[in-house]
Amino acid sequence: MMGDWGGMHWGTGFGWVFAILFWALIVVGIAALAKWMFFGGGWPGSTRRPLDILKERYARGELTREQYEQMRRDIES
Repeated sequence: MMGDWGGMHWGTGFGWVFAILFWALIVVGIAALAKWMFFGGGWPGSTRRPLDILKERYARGELTREQYEQMRRDIES
């Protein structure tokens, strides 16, 4: 038969290795997702500074000029 080399199949004996790798990837993926969701969110290196967030809120109109200036002074001090 084609693909049968003396009764030895490629998957024989190595199936458990692939099963362990598969489940390890699943566990690592779930752990990474949980860490991302509960401890910071976003991608590594993409943290925003408080002043940047404040500027965005002011630009969206969530803050008045007085509120923005006061919060900026608080952040910078």
